[in-house]
Amino acid sequence: MKAVEIKPGIYWVGGIDWDLRNFHGYLTQCGSTYNSYLIIDEKITLIDNVKYYLVDELISRISQIIDPAKIDYIIQNHIEMDHSGSLPRIMELCPKAKIYASPKGVEGLPKHYKKNWNFHPVKSGDVLNLGKRNLHFVQTPMVHWPDNMVSYCPEEKILFSNDAFGQHIASSERFDDEYPFNIMMHEAAKYYANIVLPYGSQVQKALEVVGSLEIDTICPSHGLIIRKYIPEILEKYQQWSRNQVDNKALIIYDTMWKSTEMIAHSVHDAFEAKGYQTRKFNLQYTHISDIMTEILTAKYICVGSPTLNNNILPTVAAFLTYLKGLAPKNRIGLAFGSYGWGGQSVGIVENILRECGFEMLDQIKLQYVPDADILKEKEKHLIDQIK
Repeated sequence: MKAVEIKPGIYWVGGIDWDLRNFHGYLTQCGSTYNSYLIIDEKITLIDNVKYYLVDELISRISQIIDPAKIDYIIQNHIEMDHSGSLPRIMELCPKAKIYASPKGVEGLPKHYKKNWNFHPVKSGDVLNLGKRNLHFVQTPMVHWPDNMVSYCPEEKILFSNDAFGQHIASSERFDDEYPFNIMMHEAAKYYANIVLPYGSQVQKALEVVGSLEIDTICPSHGLIIRKYIPEILEKYQQWSRNQVDNKALIIYDTMWKSTEMIAHSVHDAFEAKGYQTRKFNLQYTHISDIMTEILTAKYICVGSPTLNNNILPTVAAFLTYLKGLAPKNRIGLAFGSYGWGGQSVGIVENILRECGFEMLDQIKLQYVPDADILKEKEKHLIDQIK
């Protein structure tokens, strides 16, 4: 695939990871891209790069436009290795290039690559002149690493947004208006839910800065370049970062002999009776990262497990660990499950959901195979609690 011109003299030269299916434990069914951008000006500038195994793609695309040895500046908006993994090869080609990164980035890059390259720290408010264009830098720490920053070119109204507004999508299309909108937004939601969700307050600060800029193109580090649906994705980021939820309930469980599954069905019916959107997920069949995408806008999170060896099922434990790390706020939880004799599982689930900061409904804990009357009684009690 050739380099793609975004605006005169500004090119996408990144790499397409068609086969990627797992990213930090998150299922990436659509693959991904590692976006890198080349600016042709008096100072030839490369913004970010790609994972090490796609470096040949990157160099090939740059070479379609210029000799890579002519690169003067490298902007490293983020030091994580899917953004910086090609630096060693690039610096072999242009050893005199200056690398600009946040102070945390300049601190971290030598720890990754054990090289003393020509580093220049930049902070919010700093401006780098390229000739006809300028790059303005804004630090965005913890969206989603301490070193993160974004770069803005006012002459072109382009925001190089780093991990913000990204999606894990591999495609031959480069722009949002060339690709199905609903799939792009779903992948943007999944990306936010599984990577950015813990950092809502930091995202809010970044959105304040973005709101003050005149932008007609957002160039993220992953996925499609956004030029048509900027208002739509900004609106979603406002919603997600504020933990605004819909009247939606998720029922998430695993089961041994179907008793916990019977309770899950009853919980589902209770929320449906109150007019809630409901989603039911058996952890044997649904990946936790897909569930997190639904949690992004869910008010109620109901988690069930039978008792196994005085504990919970491993699938439920893995999900709760993942959930706790991503730390959604303003949610209401419910713990439920069946047991034979010990019965510890429901309490364990409830304690973890409380540790997540959730307000809790009364737990549902039933022994052996629940009969229809008991399920109806529990369902009615749950209906009375749902707001």
